[in-house]
This record gives sequence, C-alpha cells and structure tokens, in this order.
Amino acid sequence: MAFKLGRALIKYCQFLNLPARIIIGRDTRESGPLLESALVQGIKSLGGEVVSAGVIPTPGLAFLAKNEGVGLGVVISASHNPFEYNGFKIFKNDGTKLTDQEEKDLEELILAEEASAPKSSENDGEDENLKEKYLSFLLKALPEDFRLQDKNIVLDCAHGATSGVAPKIFEKLGARCRCLFAEPDGRNINDNCGSQYTKSLEEAVREEGALLGLAFDGDGDRLIAVAEDGRVLTGDQLLYILAKFFKEKDYLKNPLLVSTVMSNIGFIKALKSLGIGHVATDVGDRAVFFAMKEYEAVLGGEESGHLVFSDHHTTGDGILSALMLLQALDHFKKPLSELASELDLAPKILLNVKVANKPELAAVPAIMEVIRAVEDQLGDEGRVLVRYSGTEPLCRVMVEGRTEDETSQLARKIAEAVEVNLN
Repeated sequence: MAFKLGRALIKYCQFLNLPARIIIGRDTRESGPLLESALVQGIKSLGGEVVSAGVIPTPGLAFLAKNEGVGLGVVISASHNPFEYNGFKIFKNDGTKLTDQEEKDLEELILAEEASAPKSSENDGEDENLKEKYLSFLLKALPEDFRLQDKNIVLDCAHGATSGVAPKIFEKLGARCRCLFAEPDGRNINDNCGSQYTKSLEEAVREEGALLGLAFDGDGDRLIAVAEDGRVLTGDQLLYILAKFFKEKDYLKNPLLVSTVMSNIGFIKALKSLGIGHVATDVGDRAVFFAMKEYEAVLGGEESGHLVFSDHHTTGDGILSALMLLQALDHFKKPLSELASELDLAPKILLNVKVANKPELAAVPAIMEVIRAVEDQLGDEGRVLVRYSGTEPLCRVMVEGRTEDETSQLARKIAEAVEVNLN
C-alpha cells in the first residue's frame, strides 16, 4: 500500500503540474520506518524526489509542506491510536488536507497500481534543519517579548512525535518543565499516556504545584490541558477561554467560532453571551478548517482538543494551542481552574461500542427507534449524537442531558441497542 501510494502521489503531482517532490514525516511507531521505506521507493520508482523530516508532529509536516517547495506532504501516523495501528495523512503544498474529492482521485490512482514493492530498501537521510524551521515558526506565533520565565509546567508527550520538540520550545521560553512520557521505543506511543490518558499528568501537576499540565497525542495535533488543581479541561473549555481572550484582544476579525457537532450545548450558550456566533461542522479538524475558511473565522476546534488558529496555521497543532493558552493565562492573570469554571457545561456521556459492521444507522430501524425515544424524552434540554469512528471499529454514542444519572442511563440505552444490532 505504501509503495503504491508513493507512485500514486507522483502521478497526482504530474497530473496537476506540481513539483514531483514529496516531503515525509512520521510519528514514533515501530512500523513507521518500514512504511517510509516503501513509500520512498514508490516515489523514486517514477523519478520523484523525497525530503525526509523524520519524526515530527503532524502540524510540523503541514507547515513544511507549505514552505519547502514540494508538491505534496505525507505524515505516517495513526494519531491517538495504539502503536499497532498506522496510516497516512496527505497534505497539499498550501498546508491543507485533501478534500473528499481529492481523496477519491488519489484513491483511484492507488487502486489502479499493479507494481509490487521491493522487499527492502534504505531510507534517505533526514534533514534535521526542518525541525528547527518548525520550532521557529511556533515561536513567531508569539509576541516578541512573551516569556514563561520560571513558570512551572508539566508536559506529557505521549512517547510520540512531540517528544523531541515540545520540551525545547517551553525551555527556550524560560519555563521550568517536567517532562513525562518523552522516551519513545516504537511501542509505547499513547500507552496509558498522552491526551487520552491524563491520570499521570493530573498527579504530576498536583505534586509539582504547577501552573498547568499539557498533554499531546501521538502525532501532536491535539491538546488536552490539566488545571493547577488537577482538573482535566475539555476542548470546549479551552475554546471558551481562547474565544474570550481573542475577543478582548480584538483578534476576532469576524465574531464567530467554528466547532463540531460534538460541542456542548452549554459552550454554545456561553459563546452567545460573549457576543460570538457559532458554526457547527462534522467531526474532524479538516471540516473545521474548511468551514473557518468559508466563514472567515480565525478560531475553531474540536471538543477532543484539536484547535485551529487560521491566522497562524492550516491544521490543529497541540504545541501552538498550548502557547496560545499560556498567552490567555498571562492576559487574564487568573488560575486555569477559575477560567474553566466560568463555563457551565451540560452533563455529557460518551460511550464507545465495538461493532462488527458499519451500516448506515438510518437503515437500522431498531437503533433509530431507541434514538428517537431518547430525543423525545430530552426535548430541547439535551441532544443525541450517534456516529461511527473514522479510524476504529467503534460506534460512538453521545448524549447530553439535564442530570448525570439521566444522561448516563439514556446513553447506555442507545449503546445497548447498537451492541445488539451491529454485532
């Protein structure tokens, strides 16, 4: 697959008259170098040129795809998933992800490939200067005089792609950093650490008396923050704090914020009280970015911690998000827990149900009947969202309601219907 993708990328570049030059980055999974070797061979088999950034966060590769004179960029990563997963993210040379139609066009080129990959090959050398360019880009997003002098911060790098980048950034800014999970071995990426598993970070923040804790996922495109009291903030809480900061600093060219259908009802009401409009999109930072472009919004993101700052970047960037959050803390001169408490969120339950099949949910009457019954019970005081994971054999059931007990009960009711009918 990697070999065929490499060949397809060159054909795609030729078709669009783009440079036959591909930049490649990866996270820390043990399968990364093998997949990169096959990808490189595919590219070179049609006369293409390769630039290798080595291990680098996904948003770092997106930045480089835009600035290194290439036709396309590829990240070999499976984001927040366990080490045994892997995949490819493609970036255009403007730093954006492919549209649905562009993905279909590329897929057709891959499926049409008949050549088979060589059994083994050596990767080209990596250009270490590329990581430094990404570091400089991140620092330029800050005011020149911004410093974190002696601020006590705990980082969780998920044994992933931020392990070699994030500590350098915060130390350059003068912070006192305690770094957790920054020793990747190919198999420990996201293993009880990072944005999905924050227990160790919560404990470390309390032990250190830190200003806050910052957790990234395996490929570094999302951020989860832990307040000084050990409380984990949702993406909605981060977006609320940043929206308020942007409004007060007059950074919002258009008084509008874009987030996904996963955002909490309480968050949307709070934005309205700040005089900020809201646009909801499908899940995924790609959908958020395209909507931000359409509505000329400068701030957007996902409840899962993908935050997008379109004046600075074309995709979610965990480190950039952390730097923006630290600016907001400096501006408000309040603890993170106090800022987060300003947002009154409705009780939310999110359940992941393993499924053997993924038919259209609307075509499964037994599931739709339960969903409609739950929606009728909640009325306008809650909402239901049931969708499939794009990367795993899971159906995600989300319910927001009036109380924790009722919301939990209703979510379990839908999850049971999914379990019975899709397995």
